[in-house]
Amino acid sequence: MAVVGAGILGLAVARELARTRGAEVTVLDKEDRVAAHQTGRNSGVVHAGIYYTPGSLKARLCRDGVAMLREYCAEHRIPYEEVGKLVIAATSAERAGLRRIAERARANGVPGIAELDALGLREVEPNAVGVGAVHSPHTAIVDFPAVARRLAADVAELGGTVRLGHPVRGLRERAGGVEVLAGSWRQRFDRVVCCAGLGTDAVAALAGRPGDVRILPFRGEYYRLAGAAKDLVRGLIYPVPDPRFPFLGVHLTRRIDGEVLVGPNAVMALAYEGYTWRTVRLRDLRAILGWEGTWRLAARHWRTGLREVYGSLAKKAFLNAARRYVPAIGEADLVRAPGGVRAQAVARDGTLVDDFAIDVYGRIVLVRNAPSPAATSSLAIARHIASVVAERT
Repeated sequence: MAVVGAGILGLAVARELARTRGAEVTVLDKEDRVAAHQTGRNSGVVHAGIYYTPGSLKARLCRDGVAMLREYCAEHRIPYEEVGKLVIAATSAERAGLRRIAERARANGVPGIAELDALGLREVEPNAVGVGAVHSPHTAIVDFPAVARRLAADVAELGGTVRLGHPVRGLRERAGGVEVLAGSWRQRFDRVVCCAGLGTDAVAALAGRPGDVRILPFRGEYYRLAGAAKDLVRGLIYPVPDPRFPFLGVHLTRRIDGEVLVGPNAVMALAYEGYTWRTVRLRDLRAILGWEGTWRLAARHWRTGLREVYGSLAKKAFLNAARRYVPAIGEADLVRAPGGVRAQAVARDGTLVDDFAIDVYGRIVLVRNAPSPAATSSLAIARHIASVVAERT
């Protein structure tokens, strides 16, 4: 069996298939290391499940995934720290949204949820301000690349192989199997599971299954707090999400290495792996702009898009967003940090696909959409995919 993609999800799937199904698994990835893209470029938050629609696949797999990840990290001595999250209402107008967050969190079974007033939130984050907050004390942080490296080691110990530097160039279903061309290497497998992230559309096209959604790359840019300013934030400080807009907005995130990130924004990248404005790939850009959902999304959210571009170009926008919650942060405290690119599935009508999306075509399984909290949920998603594969075998 083959798994395309050596991010945390692909490696978790490979481990699960080898561990519970006895499969001989080969993981294929074009990069020279595991966790090269989304897994290695996120903020490291282990989401508790406070935002997601109760009963959705995302909500269920997030809650299961948190428990599985916490246990896995303890087993392998990977640092995992419950620093807690505050979702802060900056104004009275945001109180209704805050109540909805609390209701969803409780419906999803998130433990320890508390609704705090202005004084209560300062007991958790002494330098933060707001009219109220929801506190999720068990929201955690972890080193996801370290988790991915451990998963790759598990795959090897279970008799599998992780082939790095092997870009998948061909997928063809034959009688009794799927023929895979990866670089100059060719092999036939009984099944293929594609967890290709930013490369999802390319792999789906190779399989002859372009589908009704496409991946759009949204770059998230960050600053970090320098020097003593890092002590202004104990854990995670998030805004109340505005349901009118597709992304959450700038927040403050303490990382497992002690750094504190400010961000991200969300700007359309000019390449699938467009980590800076300077990275432009015409082939990628043609595919992005050629999808009708891109234009419908832009027509619906162009004002938000312009605001995000302004935030990308103006440090002051990040500063103002951060100071809304922690006023003591100064401009000199913000230093540019590496960003990431989120693979977000967009439907033909321009709507963002919110839930996880997994399609099965004969012997090929395509993970179409695995947005946040995919890293948090990776072990639970892997278990879900393994059950899907077993049902179709």
